[in-house]
Amino acid sequence: MITLSNVEKVYQTRAGKTWVLRRINLEIQAGEFVTIMGPSGAGKSTLLAILGMLDGAWGGEYRFLEHQVHRLDNRRRLALHKQFFGFVFQQYHLIDDLTVAENLDLPLSYRDVKRSERQAMVADTLDRFQIVAKKDLFPSQLSGGQQQLVAVARAVIGQPQVILADEPVGSLHTDQGRMIMDLLARLNREGTTILQVTHNPEWAAYGSRTINLKDGWLVDPDVVTGTRH
Repeated sequence: MITLSNVEKVYQTRAGKTWVLRRINLEIQAGEFVTIMGPSGAGKSTLLAILGMLDGAWGGEYRFLEHQVHRLDNRRRLALHKQFFGFVFQQYHLIDDLTVAENLDLPLSYRDVKRSERQAMVADTLDRFQIVAKKDLFPSQLSGGQQQLVAVARAVIGQPQVILADEPVGSLHTDQGRMIMDLLARLNREGTTILQVTHNPEWAAYGSRTINLKDGWLVDPDVVTGTRH
């Protein structure tokens, strides 16, 4: 599904080049639940942004399904992102002046889904995530766990093939975190490919495979092909 070949990310500073990722070679199969771990500054979030096509300033080759991502311009990469990917951020990134229902509707509006279809999909998602009673509330009226639940619902409402989760439960207490992780695990069992960044070994264990980064390098090259579980 995903193949990275010698992917690198570098920033040019006054002091010279600062490498964020170095020679990343990685394969991810459809239906995997992959955890990305490593110390702060290892390049985890940068790798996730590249995988999710939110970052186009890098070198190397990236193939997603039949698409050669490294040959696409920003417009075409963004179109692929909208079509195939859902993103869950640690800080939720909900729109403060939109209700829960309106936040869920937003990514569908970007995809030119008809209004009647969007309303039905929002209703189904509210029911699936058991947040029907919250649909007219604003993010500020929700607890942290409820906000993250809405963020996950927003990420999956368009039925993406891949969910990218960057420290999705890092700011939640244990019970809330376990609720979110159980939900991601269920989505994975239903066929969604999950890529998560985490520092927490308990959350990492939800994945079928762990990739370790250090100073921008893959620490264990034996786990890059998706053959070890």
